[in-house]
Amino acid sequence: MSDLLFAIPFPQIDPVFFRLGPLAFRWYGLMYLLGLLAAYFLIKARATAKNFPFSREQLSDLIVFAALGVFLGGRLGYVLFYNLPFYLENPLKIFAVWEGGMSFHGGFLGTCIALWIYSRRRGIAPYTIADLAAGVAPIGLGLGRIGNFINGELFGRPTDVRWCMVFPHGGPDCRHPSQLYQAALEGLLLFTVLTVINRLKTPPGTVFWSFIAGYGMVRFFVEYFRQPDSHLGLFFGLFSMGQLLSLPMVALGLFMIVRGYRTSTADR
Repeated sequence: MSDLLFAIPFPQIDPVFFRLGPLAFRWYGLMYLLGLLAAYFLIKARATAKNFPFSREQLSDLIVFAALGVFLGGRLGYVLFYNLPFYLENPLKIFAVWEGGMSFHGGFLGTCIALWIYSRRRGIAPYTIADLAAGVAPIGLGLGRIGNFINGELFGRPTDVRWCMVFPHGGPDCRHPSQLYQAALEGLLLFTVLTVINRLKTPPGTVFWSFIAGYGMVRFFVEYFRQPDSHLGLFFGLFSMGQLLSLPMVALGLFMIVRGYRTSTADR
């Protein structure tokens, strides 16, 4: 094995980067903020390049709708998909977001609903909004995974690879830094692929459905390195909840991409 590969200690980064009296500002929250700011400026640039007249007010409202969809959908998705029995017994804990617990798949559904409402209210074609939003979504995903890494949460499965880490809450085992794998795949790789697709002449909705299929693929793959939720384990002894939720994304995304091209060809 290469000498460049080595076991590395987990960097003890304080999850709180700034304190002001009783207020604590966390890296994880900052990552969400940076993701939304990046989305604002990149959507603005891409809309301008495509000669779409987005006003500052329209763009600001778009980001607000998306943020609400991510937050509300992500929280409700975690409650429903990952720990429903606990929250049925402790309903007030649903609002204890500071204790953690967000689901990408729930956040994705919440964002889709929020942006659909936005497009209807503004009279903008849904696919126009969907393609713009999906093209920048990997930025927030990648930054969010870095936030997970700083928090030392959502770590990987035990391994003997030489770049493994011992996480503060992961026991004595050396584990895959799966948050970094996800940051690279869900963030950098998916953003690059979607940027290339965005520059091509494609049917409306192609970027959106490519995001859905692409995310499902990389999430399904990286789940083999990520520690399954302790209260759920593996279904059928093979698949995590994340994988079960990602498979329909792959199937639906690929189906809709093919359908879009067939419809586009038939209309010529």
